Amino acid sequence: MAASRKRILKEYGECMNDTPSGMKINFDEQNITEWEILMDGPDQSLYAGGHFKLRLTFPTEYPFKPPVVSFKTKIYHPNVSNDDKGSMCLGMLRPEAWKPPNKVISVLHLIQTLLIEPNPDDSIEPTIANEYKDNRKEFEKTAKDWVKRYAK
Repeated sequence: MAASRKRILKEYGECMNDTPSGMKINFDEQNITEWEILMDGPDQSLYAGGHFKLRLTFPTEYPFKPPVVSFKTKIYHPNVSNDDKGSMCLGMLRPEAWKPPNKVISVLHLIQTLLIEPNPDDSIEPTIANEYKDNRKEFEKTAKDWVKRYAK
């Protein structure tokens, strides 16, 4: 765990030096394996104007196992589970895709990119993904409604 702790602190420093625009990272010094991320919806996305809380949790085997990212704020998105867990489907966070050189800063940038451009072909919510592909207007309306309802 000592090596893991050292790596997490190093990455926190890197994130502080290059925090993605519209994000703030907090963690309790007693529990550095759980970060709270406050993120503004990217300007060029349907989620603009929304404020989202995410949790990033590092496993004890980090960096050999990927961190887990979950949305604590409800969001209407094909790549985020529509339940109280808010699990996120992000390719690089799959155990088989994660590599120890991967960095949290890349994960944070990828989350923002996914809000700008959802990936319906790698969805965790197939119904929302189908709506995104087949009825974009309705998807956009619902996503914006959820921002107003849950992310203000």
